[in-house]
Amino acid sequence: MSLSASYDADVIVVGAGPGGSATAHYLAQTGHSVILLEKSTFPRDKICGDGLTPHAVSELIRMGVPMPAEDGWMRNKGLRVIGGGHEIHLPWPDTETFPNYGMAKARTSLDETLALFAQASGADLRTGVTAVGPILNERSGRIEGVTVREGRDRENITELRAPIVVESGGVSARIATAMGITPIENRPMGVAVRTYFRSPRHDDEWMESQLELWDGPRENSNLLPGYGWIFPLGNGLVNVGLGSVSSTAHATKLDYKDLFRTWMRNAPADWEFTEENQVGKLRSAALPMALNRQPLYHNGLLLVGDAGGMTSPFNGEGIGYALMAGRIAADVMSQALARTSGYGHVKALRSYPEAIKAEIGGYYSLGRVFVKLIENPQIMRVCTKYGLPRPQLMKLVHKLLSDGYERRDGDVTDRLLVALTKMVPAA
Repeated sequence: MSLSASYDADVIVVGAGPGGSATAHYLAQTGHSVILLEKSTFPRDKICGDGLTPHAVSELIRMGVPMPAEDGWMRNKGLRVIGGGHEIHLPWPDTETFPNYGMAKARTSLDETLALFAQASGADLRTGVTAVGPILNERSGRIEGVTVREGRDRENITELRAPIVVESGGVSARIATAMGITPIENRPMGVAVRTYFRSPRHDDEWMESQLELWDGPRENSNLLPGYGWIFPLGNGLVNVGLGSVSSTAHATKLDYKDLFRTWMRNAPADWEFTEENQVGKLRSAALPMALNRQPLYHNGLLLVGDAGGMTSPFNGEGIGYALMAGRIAADVMSQALARTSGYGHVKALRSYPEAIKAEIGGYYSLGRVFVKLIENPQIMRVCTKYGLPRPQLMKLVHKLLSDGYERRDGDVTDRLLVALTKMVPAA
């Protein structure tokens, strides 16, 4: 499909988070003209644990993103899990598909790194530009571009046109919403709060997950809802946060910031998680999960990352899946742009939702079952108390929660997990 003189690019990508930047990178690499819009200017922050599982790292390796330690990439060995009176270490699985290490990098630098990487690949990166709304064909309803505003000048509205638009603008998904693509009510929704502390734990080689949060001394006080994390960044700081998940789009009505402060008041003194050592505000965000906004393709618009609810219901990770979706979306769009007929163009684009669901649909459906179980704190308590001491069980659970299992030719636990994901509907 040749680029018409009325178009500004082959593709417009709205949002330069990990998913949007990956999409733009892959498109530019294949020779397509792509405009990547970001409403903020870099560096800018996003509410996130800053942890990258081997699944996410494998996507960054595939992109060719350099990850040297001197640029703030902190490598880790696996996950330390604490709960039910137990503390265990779960190394990242060593598989053919994924590396046996994870990473941590603050989103203030990660997103800028990936956006500049896409720009270096040939994408036209435009920061401080907000996509205000879609430009729709009056007869077909198909998107033909977006209206944009530069800076804060509400009068400075212009148009950018392209035959395909990618919505990667995060949970708000303004363009998708304007086109009538709204969240599905019966999909999980997470809530997370996090901040940073200067701490001697900054160079710990393990990411830590606290499956139980107490309002006083551990095992001798009341159990709080949710789970906590401590992710070392290697630069003197640790990312500390807590999250909770609901099996529906209506997140639990809890004061998460108060829960966090209660947890911090009872943290061990040698962690040095004090107000004096806190760096930045305590901030919160919603985590849309399990493909909670569909269809992922509609009338020329593709959804990538949080805009499509691509956060994992198992562990709250969204970065790896956004990177993966960007890669798949770029391949689908390249196929569509190469078609000479309008029918062939649309037919290629319609393959995107099925391609995503083939990768993670069954896994996310299984995650929805998982969420319904663990949203009950008492069930979570029993699972941690009796499950953590069983090495073989935890090996399987770790592969499941981290999405670290082989899809083909794996061991017994891999094959079991593959079978489970095929037994449920593909999202």
